[in-house]
Amino acid sequence: MRVAAIIGSNREHSFNRMLVDYIAKTYREQLDVEIADIRELPFYNQDHEASPPASVLQFREQIAEADAVLWATPEYNYSIPGVLKNAIDWLSRGDKVLVGKPSWIVGASMGTLGSVRAQGHLRDILFSPGVSSPLLPGNEVYVGQVHEKFDAEGRLLHEPTAAFLDIVVSNFLTWHAKQTGRA
Repeated sequence: MRVAAIIGSNREHSFNRMLVDYIAKTYREQLDVEIADIRELPFYNQDHEASPPASVLQFREQIAEADAVLWATPEYNYSIPGVLKNAIDWLSRGDKVLVGKPSWIVGASMGTLGSVRAQGHLRDILFSPGVSSPLLPGNEVYVGQVHEKFDAEGRLLHEPTAAFLDIVVSNFLTWHAKQTGRA
């Protein structure tokens, strides 16, 4: 299954990028995860909606060609980062490539709650009319105190988190098959 991963951080050594890299490597037999980079997207501007820049067109195409979207979000001020909201704004206008596209969310932060508030906001946005992306229910991945769970090389050292990700990936594959009529 081809999965476009959208990481809601433009930080070079993002913990959420580490989490996505771990998922891509660990589950490569089931998932072909490719990062859909949002760092070069300009700020959304309705004046350019009809003829968006090349970076937006490439981003939209990558999402359109994927079978599913994996969202990885940190939490900034109890919500999603502005760069992530900007990316969604570009996807929700024009071609609206997220409508009907199955999604799932993971998130990591150095705090105890592991992006729980940000993920709540992201869910609300994903259910909005211009986005309408079905979301894997009941499999929330909140990796709190992430700086203690990954080493400097990006290896996940926390066995309970790894075991939980095994369950969530399995649940996502089953749910996706039902969503797409492949079950």
